[in-house]
Amino acid sequence: MDYARSLGAVPVACNFRCRQGEIDLILKDGGYLVFAEVKYRANDQHGQAIEAIGPKKRQTICRVSRFYLQMRRMPEDTPVRYDVFAIDGDRIGTEQIRWVKDAFPYVL
Repeated sequence: MDYARSLGAVPVACNFRCRQGEIDLILKDGGYLVFAEVKYRANDQHGQAIEAIGPKKRQTICRVSRFYLQMRRMPEDTPVRYDVFAIDGDRIGTEQIRWVKDAFPYVL
């Protein structure tokens, strides 16, 4: 959350849970309401963090975002974006954080 804040995003919620699932972060970035997944990989043995968000997880995030918008009675034309914060470790113990904006489209 601090990383996103340092880049100008405004935190709205963290670990939002409902019956449909969970979203790690909800932020405001510019004119967008951002629903973001955070993924961490200590090494690339099982691929990079960004690769860990498959179709089923994307679908869950979109379902939860739809619920959040309805719950908050937000207009249907609210600009929404789906981002990923990918955190990859490396051999020397430091981590690289990448904010992938518009990482995937809305899916049913």
